[in-house]
Amino acid sequence: QVQLMESGGRLVQAGGSLRLTCTFSGLPLKLNGMRWYRQAPGQKREMVAAITTGGTSDYADFVEGRFTVSRDNAKNMVYLQMNNLKSEDTAVYYCATVYRGNWVWGQGTQVTVSL
Repeated sequence: QVQLMESGGRLVQAGGSLRLTCTFSGLPLKLNGMRWYRQAPGQKREMVAAITTGGTSDYADFVEGRFTVSRDNAKNMVYLQMNNLKSEDTAVYYCATVYRGNWVWGQGTQVTVSL
């Protein structure tokens, strides 16, 4: 069974940086594409970044070059490096993948960006 666990979220000032980590377990990470999503209070969950098994990445328009998604298959971890954070980046961040046709989600990690 695939399980995901996010970590690294915390309170940070605007303009600061954070690195989120998604720990993947249950099968080799190299077999799965991965995504980062976020959900702000009262808002729909939205995709932030995606990375394929081959390492190709894609980002939402609002990222504007500030975030970088990466993966370390040997450690079964996926990262989201976030720089130049803005108050509007405040949200719960989730990693996700598809396993046997179903989406699997972590529990989320809270990122709060203060002005």
